[in-house]
Amino acid sequence: MQQYDIVILGGGPGGYMAAIRAAQLGKRTALVEKEKLGGTCLHRGCIPSKTLLRSAELFETMKRSTSFGIRTGSVSVDFGGVQARKDGIVGQLEKGVQFLMKKNGIDVYSGKGVIADAAGIEAAEAGLHGIIEIRSGDGETVREAIGYRDLIVATGSRPRRIAGLPAHERIMSSDEALAMTEVPASIIIVGGGVIGVEWASMLSDFGAQVTIIEAAERIVPTEDADISRELARLFAKRKIKVLIGAKLLPESVTADEAGVALEIERNGKTERLEAERMLVSVGRAANVEGFGLERTGAVVERGVISVDHSMRTADSHIYAIGDVVGGLQLAHVASHEGIAAVESICGLETHAADPSSVPKCVYSRPELASVGLSEQAAIDSGRNVKVGKFSFKAIGKALVFGESDGFVKVVADTDTGAVLGVHMIGPHVTDFIGEAALAQLLEATSMQVGRMIHPHPTLSEIIGEAMLGADKLALGM
Repeated sequence: MQQYDIVILGGGPGGYMAAIRAAQLGKRTALVEKEKLGGTCLHRGCIPSKTLLRSAELFETMKRSTSFGIRTGSVSVDFGGVQARKDGIVGQLEKGVQFLMKKNGIDVYSGKGVIADAAGIEAAEAGLHGIIEIRSGDGETVREAIGYRDLIVATGSRPRRIAGLPAHERIMSSDEALAMTEVPASIIIVGGGVIGVEWASMLSDFGAQVTIIEAAERIVPTEDADISRELARLFAKRKIKVLIGAKLLPESVTADEAGVALEIERNGKTERLEAERMLVSVGRAANVEGFGLERTGAVVERGVISVDHSMRTADSHIYAIGDVVGGLQLAHVASHEGIAAVESICGLETHAADPSSVPKCVYSRPELASVGLSEQAAIDSGRNVKVGKFSFKAIGKALVFGESDGFVKVVADTDTGAVLGVHMIGPHVTDFIGEAALAQLLEATSMQVGRMIHPHPTLSEIIGEAMLGADKLALGM
């Protein structure tokens, strides 16, 4: 039986980054993955969906090319070509992860990893704390076993289902939606969170008639209220129908070859909706079952694995990272947590992710990006706040791009000037939210960031203007 210092269950961004860091620190490391290296992010999440969003964005831009002085004639979507490009990018990145595993001397086991009964393991194999069985595709046949001193669980999550919905190919999760062979003429999206608005934006740009059903009183309800309102306004301009405060009645849903029909309850009334397809995007459920976690001392609470600040579970030799521990289910958070877990195992100082300092991105059109507290959350925390707001309509580079909708909003502490939160909606904001995150990490004030020289013409200079705006010193408006 092969013995390892660290074994990692799951080869997503959290798992493979943890494996690389463990190898850098001299640990003999194994990674077990039942499907493909890269996990949900690479194969069913971040990368494929953003590739489709880019194609949709380009198609929309080409349709209005005359506004740039370019005549293209008739433009149409080759959705097979769009999907082929997506698959090519995913394949290229998967090979990159495979290369990194080989480069760092990490042993990769293909199969389902299951925690075995470790009774008497210390006597049988000195220094080991557990055994992982590598099982074949059926999940029953044990091909081999490996021993670990420390285990990191990075088993990820899956799309959450709504009980009572009929099983039909026209009722999809985001996983199934990625495999569509053509753009539907119409679609109902249940859930107006991050995944829902990204798919709404993409499919609308591809030409679908889109309706969003959201139970909360605004879409992207975890974002600042001003951002939600602006996105709703811009979606309305694009004829994306948004129904807020709407409760889906699962028992009313029917699906056949003609399409999907359902009823919702809104404003005390029942409404009937019909579309060619339906996409359910109501969050993700942690994968905590089916790999023997119950044989350990780790504790599952409210559907996720409980961990401390170093990502250690109640079992001292088992750590958990990424979607399986809940919180912000983001690839970059999982990667950070994986590194923190490995460094804790190695006795180094850990730096677990602080949710208030994690940048969040939504890749709709326009994009959303934020870090820190919303204005309301800052007020609720007892702070005296000041707000700076600056529109992309006053930014030269945004006009050059032909994308001037949106703004940047800064929430700062009135007494200290500390940057409490930055909220963006507009062109390519996901590419420069990092500046705001760094400002928070370094505990910069809004005035300090505002006085930093931002290059012109760039989109990022809007951050400086918004920061100055918090002290009513913005120069460009």
